[in-house]
Amino acid sequence: MKHVAVLMGGQSAERPVSLASGKACADGLEEAGYRVTRIDVAEDLVDKLKSVRPEVAFNALHGPMGEDGSIQGLLEFLGIPYTHSGVMASALAMDKGRAKAVLAAAGIPVAEHVTCTRFEAAQRHMLPPPYVLKPVAEGSSFGVLIVREGANRPPDELSGDEWPYGDAMMAEKFVDGLELTCGAFGDTVYDIIEIEPVSGAFYGFEAKYAPGGSNHTLPARIKPNIYQDIQKYTLLAHRALGCRGVSRADFRYDPEKDELVCLEVNTQPGMTETSLVPEMAAYAGVSFSALVAALVEDASCRR
Repeated sequence: MKHVAVLMGGQSAERPVSLASGKACADGLEEAGYRVTRIDVAEDLVDKLKSVRPEVAFNALHGPMGEDGSIQGLLEFLGIPYTHSGVMASALAMDKGRAKAVLAAAGIPVAEHVTCTRFEAAQRHMLPPPYVLKPVAEGSSFGVLIVREGANRPPDELSGDEWPYGDAMMAEKFVDGLELTCGAFGDTVYDIIEIEPVSGAFYGFEAKYAPGGSNHTLPARIKPNIYQDIQKYTLLAHRALGCRGVSRADFRYDPEKDELVCLEVNTQPGMTETSLVPEMAAYAGVSFSALVAALVEDASCRR
């Protein structure tokens, strides 16, 4: 059986999530019969990879350096086949502004938005409230701020010296309604999950990763035509961005206005006990160990 190095951890803000994903994936691969080496990614990664000489690298990293094309380029240079999307798709999907341009060109509805610096966003409203401010290259809702209707000024956090999420920002129209997500693996599209955060209207970090942080309804209770549209757009987004392996597209749907928008595409979906893609796969009859094994068998270079 193949020798797989599971890459996890790293130094991004999503390190704790990556460690949890990596452990779960490594356990699942061992259950499936693979020889597994667990690597906490640091500056000595090249030396570790040369030492253990894996046949495949399972990318369980999240955030900058893990899903922005950087680690993918390193693995290409070393000639080690790897899971999930390649250099270009990873870099493109991680840049929210450029990704939305590709999605819109493919006919996928996106919310009104504008890119800006955090300094511009701190000085004036970039869109009429309500709107959402988010870093263009972060995941797991890090740095996301919601500007409510009636707000007199942008959030004070943007002008602070301690802001850790970079200066490139996006302002996006706030779409009220349901939080929906759907996954694609190759030509397969999964059923849709409706997400209801327990603590409120925002699907933030705690709602995503804390046990009991959100309630999931699978399949989502939405109109058949909207259900079909989301599945269609998920597969279309996967292909338009050039994704490989598994990806997950997030949507908002306002039933009152019958408005559906795609928020973003995640090329490195979480693989923790509360993660969405494993839940979708299980609903389709695919066990967790079978899912991670399929990702390994799909691995390659030049993705």
